[in-house]
Amino acid sequence: MIEQLILRRLKLPLKTPYRLAFAELVCFETLLIEARDEDGRKGFGEATYLPGYGSESLDDAWSIAQQIAPHLVNRRPDAARRAAALHLAGRPFTATAFVTAFEMLEDHPLLGPKAPARIPLLAGLNGTGEQEIEARLAEGYRTLKVKVGFDPDEDLKRVRQIQRRVAGRAELRLDANQGWTRDQALGFVGALDPAGIELLEQPCPAGDWEAAAAVAQAAPLPLMLDESIYRPSDIERAAQLGAAGMIKLKLMKLGGLEALAAALERIAELGMTAVLGNGVAGELGCWMEAAVARDRLAAAGEMNGFLRARMGLFATPLKVERGQLLLPADRPRVDPNRLADTCEAAAVFPSHAAVSVSIERICTDSVPTRS
Repeated sequence: MIEQLILRRLKLPLKTPYRLAFAELVCFETLLIEARDEDGRKGFGEATYLPGYGSESLDDAWSIAQQIAPHLVNRRPDAARRAAALHLAGRPFTATAFVTAFEMLEDHPLLGPKAPARIPLLAGLNGTGEQEIEARLAEGYRTLKVKVGFDPDEDLKRVRQIQRRVAGRAELRLDANQGWTRDQALGFVGALDPAGIELLEQPCPAGDWEAAAAVAQAAPLPLMLDESIYRPSDIERAAQLGAAGMIKLKLMKLGGLEALAAALERIAELGMTAVLGNGVAGELGCWMEAAVARDRLAAAGEMNGFLRARMGLFATPLKVERGQLLLPADRPRVDPNRLADTCEAAAVFPSHAAVSVSIERICTDSVPTRS
């Protein structure tokens, strides 16, 4: 039975600004849900909100989370999971934070314990310089991500420079983050040399399926959809329209671990290739994605958002070695001191009136249990 729910707003400063076609981030803004049962066991779930990516925001999530939390305590985790999914239909990020907390509390088999594993990751390139490229290659990365989606002509010049410097020693993954119109995207792929390039991700706005299909048919390399994919019907639509050969999945958009695993299976059934991982997520979300990716994916994972943050939440931080995430056998432990350092606001349920309590009190392990 869920004895207590603890909601936290976290701010995770980044090591360096993260520039996308539609935003530049200096921190991750995260909703963290903690569920505790009568035996003192804990489960955690995360949602990190990215301005310009979907319709959800942390402010909206913080409000709605406090509204539904009183309805989820004093339930079994499986019942709370179903109720959260129902209450939060249309808010997949927020739903995922609740649902994964309950799945973790239930010791979901997707989260282990299992034997340690290594999950290949990609690394992002911030510029075109030889020093940065050589550093990423020396670290063992064999897939490098290049952000495009700005000016198509300048993007082409930049990609060509990187192709020459990489010289086939790693694959390039291009991500336009919805930055182009249909004509701009068609011009880009028409002038692009596909040598050494694995895929082009989401060149056009998420809702423009006709543009996606047109670019996919014209492109000399696979097109991957990301922002267009939020629900199973989007995967079906991409296959029916021939709008992508590859589908990018993120745990936060699917609403839970089981839904993510089911989406991976369906993509394979439809003859497409799945890529998994969130570059805008904390340690908790990245670990969960890596746990699901185990033995399921061949493409390099993108669950590398935790590497951008100055500090994670785990007592023993996730490690990367030779371009691979070292997935531990057991689930990591969230460090209460790290929670306290990153927590901006918090609330505990049950309470008589769903009132926020002091950060100093709630952001430690000394939260009182219900009397």
